[in-house]
Amino acid sequence: MIQKTDLPSHERRKYVRIDSIFPVQFRLLSCDGRCFLSDWIQGFTNNVSSGGVCLEVNNLKAEFQGPVLDKGAKLYLSMDLPFNQCPVNVTTSIVWAKKITAVPNKFIIGLSYENISPAQKRRIIRFAWGKKLFAPVAVSAVVALAVAFASGSYLNMKLTKENRALVNQLVAVVEDAGIAKQKMMKINKEKEALEINIRSLSKKLTEAEGALEKLSATSLEAGELSLRIEKLVKEKAEFQEKLAALQNTEAGVKDELARLGQKQSALEKANFDKMYQWLKVHQSPRTGLVASFEGDKNIANWAFTYDEALAVLAYSYFSDFQRAKKILDFFKTRAEKINGQFVNAYYAGDGNPAEYTVHNGPNIWLGIAIMHYTKMSGDTSYMKLAEEIAAQVIKIQNDDADGGIRGGPEVNWYATEHNLDAYAFFNMLYTVTSGAQYKTARDKVLKWLVMHTYGKAEVPIKRGKGDSTIATDTYAWSIAAIGPEKLEELGMNPERIMEFAQENCYKEVEFRRPEGRSVKVKGFDFAPERHVARGGVVSTEWTAQMILSMRIMGDYYQKKGMDSKARSYELKADDYLASLANMVISSPSPSGQGESCLPYATQDFVDTGHGWMTPAGKSTGSVSGTAYTLFAYYRFNPLEL
Repeated sequence: MIQKTDLPSHERRKYVRIDSIFPVQFRLLSCDGRCFLSDWIQGFTNNVSSGGVCLEVNNLKAEFQGPVLDKGAKLYLSMDLPFNQCPVNVTTSIVWAKKITAVPNKFIIGLSYENISPAQKRRIIRFAWGKKLFAPVAVSAVVALAVAFASGSYLNMKLTKENRALVNQLVAVVEDAGIAKQKMMKINKEKEALEINIRSLSKKLTEAEGALEKLSATSLEAGELSLRIEKLVKEKAEFQEKLAALQNTEAGVKDELARLGQKQSALEKANFDKMYQWLKVHQSPRTGLVASFEGDKNIANWAFTYDEALAVLAYSYFSDFQRAKKILDFFKTRAEKINGQFVNAYYAGDGNPAEYTVHNGPNIWLGIAIMHYTKMSGDTSYMKLAEEIAAQVIKIQNDDADGGIRGGPEVNWYATEHNLDAYAFFNMLYTVTSGAQYKTARDKVLKWLVMHTYGKAEVPIKRGKGDSTIATDTYAWSIAAIGPEKLEELGMNPERIMEFAQENCYKEVEFRRPEGRSVKVKGFDFAPERHVARGGVVSTEWTAQMILSMRIMGDYYQKKGMDSKARSYELKADDYLASLANMVISSPSPSGQGESCLPYATQDFVDTGHGWMTPAGKSTGSVSGTAYTLFAYYRFNPLEL
């Protein structure tokens, strides 16, 4: 840019300095101003006043240099000022011109306006002053933003640190409680052995004392028997002393367990509240969608439709209806469909499809989420969408003579999981609307399930039609969707279903936490090890599904007056939930502020055995794992209205 001191002295005071140049176009005019001597030429403003403008021109062609240096020549300027609808067009006279010798073919030209209106002058001057004042204002704004950013970063770091400390406290308490439980188990075994020995000695003493009474006090046999009785009494006393010491130790361990239990309950509640906060902070303000996996770079911005349904369910459960509406509004008004159905995944940032696969399961889960939202909020504005989803699924169901629902419009396989979802969804719709078509669809699905997936002793529940692969979620969801009572009516044994899942899919594995230490985790794999050669893996989502089903079984046996069985299921559920607490991690992203969440599984990027891999990344937070664990903790069954 030409400095003000480069201008002729009599021109300097006329000009308001513009710190940021902007482009203009001009054409050379004949002296009488009637015809153009050139095409449009690019120039840049330097200084501006109400009387004229200083122009910089680079690479001016040789044939135009003569007219430019000729005082009195005219230029036709067109200035396209930002934030103005029309450009300012004005004829100017060349007052002075100077060639810059240091740069070939570069000129600065002083121009005065010939025919400019007061309004055009004001526009130019207003813009010039705006440009002049913009820099200090911008600098002030940048400084203010920097201060705010630094302050926000500090608070964010502090919050992240506090949240991570909370996670670490929970893991430590769960670990200590696990050690205390092991001690209690060892004490109970030792107590049982001592009590058996004491009972045995008591019996021997009673027998010996009875025999002694029958003998003469002076006989040799009586003397030997007396010595034996003394030995038995001494031995029994030693065992009783050990038992008393063990009982004292047991009392101390019980107190420790009670203390740890209270602390664990408080920390679990705090961390589960943080897990809900994690679901909130990851909702996109632009689309309302929640990215499914935070930490896997390959799918970091993917929002799977199934996970969005779980997010709606979580928001609805916590009466956070505005957040739920944002997701439902996306699917109601913006989401791209294929043949009337939603695709499996969209980009959380802009809402475009992330993949163009269509499966019935995710669509049905979205319908389930709408049903719960409607019941909890009282807002019926999405019921039409739920019924549209149902209509598409029923259309596919009508293609099957047995009333089953294929995995999607373009596939031939049938999944037990999708049909269980559909049973729950149709049952909800029938309950709310009394529509006969939903009762018919529900009953047809149930008949198909009995015909094609239930009833074999060796594999109580098949993964799908003609597919005997074991999938843990079909066992958990059979209890949650159909219910133990209905299963018994159908001739199924709900307890055997739960036992089979525990016998075949239970795993205890090492989980390497993000900070580097390993912890033991008990839970459920996606499939038995015989189906996948990669060692045991615990799925947070599917373990949470099993926990919820154990709670349902506990309630079922409680209603039947079988308190011992009910208590057994509740204790198992509590134990698995505490084990999942060992897997709670802090959000790995800056936006997550270290909020608590759960990874998808104990291993990253391994085969689930069902056609997909677990996400990559050692610290990848999972919406499905986190949401379903919240459901298990709060005893919320999404498959029952």
